Amino acid sequence: MKDLLIAVVSGLVESPEEISVDVAEPAEDGTIVYTLYVAESDKGRVIGKQGRIAKAIRTVMRSAGTRVGQKITVDIN
Repeated sequence: MKDLLIAVVSGLVESPEEISVDVAEPAEDGTIVYTLYVAESDKGRVIGKQGRIAKAIRTVMRSAGTRVGQKITVDIN
């Protein structure tokens, strides 16, 4: 899942070498939180106008997680 998130985001940013993802241990309800870090200058590209791109990234990750039986959320920092 981490590789999927990096692959999706690397196509959006100008500095793909600065992408990093931290994966938290599953919470009590089984939700796994992926925290995405990008360069400060690329945050706008990842979030998009009115958060549309961020919402799409979260939807893709949630759908992919469902296929393998995981609850996934994505935080962007």
